[in-house]
Amino acid sequence: MAKRKLTSTNSINKETLANFCGMIYAVDILGGRWKLIILYKLEKRTMRFNELKKIIPGITDRMLTLHLRELERDGLVERTAYAEVPPRVEYSLSESAMALIPIWQELEHWGLAHKKRALNLV
Repeated sequence: MAKRKLTSTNSINKETLANFCGMIYAVDILGGRWKLIILYKLEKRTMRFNELKKIIPGITDRMLTLHLRELERDGLVERTAYAEVPPRVEYSLSESAMALIPIWQELEHWGLAHKKRALNLV
């Protein structure tokens, strides 16, 4: 994703809204197609990049790299690099992200129920 100037209207609006309320701040950090899926997949265990790539259908290397970096920057994913040859890097949930587990479990239950209702309406 392209970097925006700190003085751009988009950057100013984003900062203003993030300071406005916790919900907007949370949605901004977790927003996008892949972030919650990455966190959800890391719930059970620590994983390497290629493991994540295999279990998340359709994600590109670029998007997985980008979102892992953002999640690490935002304190939701911990990256551990081992000084080995070949290099080994593992990703796991931070303590802060673990607090989200009940929330995304509820989202999953809601999503399945809503999907079932929506399909019955069609």
